[in-house]
Formats: sequence, C-alpha cells, structure tokens
Amino acid sequence: MALSSHLQELRKKHESLSHMVEQEQRSPSSDDLRITELKKQKLRLKEEITRLSAM
Repeated sequence: MALSSHLQELRKKHESLSHMVEQEQRSPSSDDLRITELKKQKLRLKEEITRLSAM
C-alpha cells in the first residue's frame, strides 16, 4: 500500500472516531469509559499520521 493511500485511510478512521466521540457525548446515557477509549484511539491515529507525514 502506498504511503499516501495509507495516510488517507488513517485520516478517514480518525474522522470516523471523531464522529463517534461526538455521538457518544451527545447521548444521554453516554459511557465515559467508551468516550475515553475512543479518544485514546483517535490520539494514537493522530500520532501515527504525524509520524508518517514526517517521512
């Protein structure tokens, strides 16, 4: 897989996680542990995107 397509895929996943976090936070029965885990996943993706973009 080419680096640019891999980065594009990571960005899509990051955006998807952003939407999931927003939906969880809007939900009246939101689960704080789930939100925290989603945010951690999002941060890991962001770090990976940054690392790969620097290459």
